[in-house]
Amino acid sequence: MAIRDIDDLPKKAANYTALTPLWFLERAAKVHPSRKAVVHGSHTYTWLQTYQRCCRLASALAKRSVGAGSTVAVIAPNIPATYEAHFGIPMCGAVINPVNIRLNASTIAFLLGHSQSATVIVDQEFFTLAEDSLKIMKEKSQGHFNPPLLVVVADEACDPEALRYALGQGAIEYEKFLESGDPDFAWKPPQDEWQSIALGYTSGTTASPKGVVLHHRGAYLMSLCNPLVWGMNEGAIYLWTLPMFHCNGWCFTWAIAALCGTNICLRQVTAKGVYSAIAKHGVTHFCAAPVVLNTIVNAAPEDTILPLPHVVHVMTAGAAPPPAVLFAMSRKGFRVTHTYGLSETYGPSTICAWKPEWDSLPPDTQARLNARQGVRYTTLECLDVISTKTGEPVPADGKTMGEIVMRGNVVMKGYLKNPKANEETFANGWFHSGDLGVKHQDGYIEIKDRSKDIIISGGENISSVEVENSLYLHPEVLEASVVARADERWGESPCAFVTLKPEVNKSDEQWLAEDIMKFCKSKMPAYWVPKSVVFGPLPKTATGKIQKHVLRAKAQQLGPVKLSKL
Repeated sequence: MAIRDIDDLPKKAANYTALTPLWFLERAAKVHPSRKAVVHGSHTYTWLQTYQRCCRLASALAKRSVGAGSTVAVIAPNIPATYEAHFGIPMCGAVINPVNIRLNASTIAFLLGHSQSATVIVDQEFFTLAEDSLKIMKEKSQGHFNPPLLVVVADEACDPEALRYALGQGAIEYEKFLESGDPDFAWKPPQDEWQSIALGYTSGTTASPKGVVLHHRGAYLMSLCNPLVWGMNEGAIYLWTLPMFHCNGWCFTWAIAALCGTNICLRQVTAKGVYSAIAKHGVTHFCAAPVVLNTIVNAAPEDTILPLPHVVHVMTAGAAPPPAVLFAMSRKGFRVTHTYGLSETYGPSTICAWKPEWDSLPPDTQARLNARQGVRYTTLECLDVISTKTGEPVPADGKTMGEIVMRGNVVMKGYLKNPKANEETFANGWFHSGDLGVKHQDGYIEIKDRSKDIIISGGENISSVEVENSLYLHPEVLEASVVARADERWGESPCAFVTLKPEVNKSDEQWLAEDIMKFCKSKMPAYWVPKSVVFGPLPKTATGKIQKHVLRAKAQQLGPVKLSKL
């Protein structure tokens, strides 16, 4: 049946074009040609230079038959080439596949093979990693291996020997590659905004990683929505603490071009590097996982530059931030905005929108409210918490647990070549996040756990996030993560993995463990209290997320807790 309207006016070239974030770069080059666009060490590029470099990259790729239907992998940290790749690769019609630099060679071999990457742009520091990955692919190919074009990016901060080796192996140097391209390349936007712009792989802890496919439309909407919900101004100075390979830097790669802002690259993230960049470049905004915030608040005095010269806005997501960390950040002069999302939703897609009436509340209450995942982004049409049994929305009582689900234009196209996973994740018209949470009376949602992280002790559900939040309040705890451990009496019980602050005397771990358990007893129901505490550094992903699957394996190796006292 035809849709009724008041007219029969058709779409025309003059009034309809596919949405894409690529135009943001072209506009920035015209509006602010001489403004700093990208700063990396001693190198600075203006918006005009950045646009021309991206045109050159697109042109150089097109000359080598890379275009629509092609994937280009980028294995690099936060450097100008990674930023340029987010424009240059889709400007020739291809799809960017930013690869996590902390992955091992066998996993990268799987990604390069699964994505059929025709070209690999790799930072010199990670050239041997790329080389090892390609060797694995060749060994598995049984004589049918077609090696991708290798482009190596030089960096003056790295050992020149690594660059010489890469060039000796036949790789093309990135700047030389750009020279072969045309700075006036007549790039074309996508004909259809559903066309893919990016491919990113989930961390895949138990199975092969899943390839998340994102389209130009979603990238455009998210690039505009992020600054809108965060209240960013034109000309913002943005520090790249968040890896660009993680959900395309939560779409801030494109968003900063829309704002005609300045990108400050940070090759390695340290507290000292963050404080220095704020002082030197006047950084106004940065994004980081809670673990990075924890590093910033617990930095040694010699690594900090305090008080801050101005308010610095921080967006955090990637894990539920402990209220204690949010409180400590605000005391240092950082204004933290808490968001939540997944690779499948272009990064953050919900925000704990701050309400003016919270300003008069005690700081610890503010931190607790701000630790919630909040409400949907402006460009996310639907967000809810539904019963895992009935599929119906749970009551807004802050207690009833359900699965967080989303629907809208900023949900991925789907997983690449994985129809079974797509059928499951898009069941009943929702994107199923796999995260368990509650809905509060004010409509704000709050994560209580990943469905696989919930601890069931004596038939009772325990939220590992709630236990972790209490552990972070202990004065000697730097980091904490809680997983289930087999328990002879209760089936399973909470096991806390704890990193102590550097200045803590660690000679008597037994006493420290008992002190932590005693502290927890004063903060939570008895059955939530960890029955075992393990000290040491916590394993993390490249984006700072604690690897709970590694900790679960360690807890399994410990064997069951013998008949508990409780």
